[in-house]
Amino acid sequence: MTEVLITGVGTASSLGVGVESFWRALCAAPDIRPQRHGDPGARVKVPLGYPADTGPEPVGGEPHGRASRLALLASHEAVNDAGLTAQQAIHGAVLIGTATGNAERFERPLDPRSPYASAYTVSSAVASALGACRGAASISNACSASGYALGLAADMIRSGEAEVVVAGGAEAYSRVSLACFNRMGAIDPVACRPFHRDRAGTVFGEGAAVFVLESDEHAHRRGATHHYATLAGSGWSCDAYHVTAPEPSGEQIARAMTDALEDAGTSAESIGCVVPHGTGTTLNDVLESDVLAAVFGERSAHVPVYSLKALIGHTAGAAGALGALAATLILDRGRIPPNVAMGDAQDPHCRIDLPQGAPIPLTGRHVMVNAFAFGGNNVSLVLEGRAL
Repeated sequence: MTEVLITGVGTASSLGVGVESFWRALCAAPDIRPQRHGDPGARVKVPLGYPADTGPEPVGGEPHGRASRLALLASHEAVNDAGLTAQQAIHGAVLIGTATGNAERFERPLDPRSPYASAYTVSSAVASALGACRGAASISNACSASGYALGLAADMIRSGEAEVVVAGGAEAYSRVSLACFNRMGAIDPVACRPFHRDRAGTVFGEGAAVFVLESDEHAHRRGATHHYATLAGSGWSCDAYHVTAPEPSGEQIARAMTDALEDAGTSAESIGCVVPHGTGTTLNDVLESDVLAAVFGERSAHVPVYSLKALIGHTAGAAGALGALAATLILDRGRIPPNVAMGDAQDPHCRIDLPQGAPIPLTGRHVMVNAFAFGGNNVSLVLEGRAL
């Protein structure tokens, strides 16, 4: 079967621009607190977030929204990292997951330079910048969007629809999203604290993570000398239960996870780390912990879990891709970063292993990534490390 290799990675987030900055921050595990939004129009009770530097607007031409600018920063790094030439990039496809796209462009007066622009132009901005002609799509399955984008990209490569796909996710500030979560009482006034006993909701962050995915044959043919990991499997499901609340039994979440394992041709015993969805909301964190126990059985309390959102916040549609980036680097570097310290404050109902203090060695060839969303849209990915 065709292997889907990750040959290039790029990112921009509240931790800065670039993969090395991202990894250094993960290993340092600083206790970063969210900032107050500077948007005077966001008159909400808890105006907090984890903002990212999107860089300057391009000079001339149509302006890009914040999500597009983040995606462009990450995409250029990923393509350069993979060593793709301009001619090779032309034959690639682009799939970017985003929940709200460039929403801020419609939450303020329209820019006279582009009065008819769509919010969902993130993938087209990336495709235009790279000259990619194989197709471009913005996937918008709420907070699992970029996980779906990566799974779709792998399917395209395995089916022969494309040999190279630039795929990932990007998300930026949305006044409407912040207001809606405030209205639901789902914003934590302290920080994003997944699995913490005092958690009181989530806190949104901005960010993007983009991958160059290609078939093993194409990578070999063009002389690629390095790949980080293999996107070995994906599993999707839908609860079809409620617009926002997860289905209480977690049956379809478990199905996404077990389908991803089956697609990867492996079992739960091979998983050396899980990057969870873990948003900091009360129901979701407990339910995901329970499903991990169901899928991993007796091992569940000993499989290391790396909670990325405690460091960068909940990046909504980009969360799956940023989780996959953390998984990719864990496999490439062979160690799991420490979680943001919470001492003995872990929720006793979340019976999972959250290592703190220092990086620990990765055992096992695989890492699982979870992303769940409103509407019951679940996706799990299984990444496989390089053979030693």
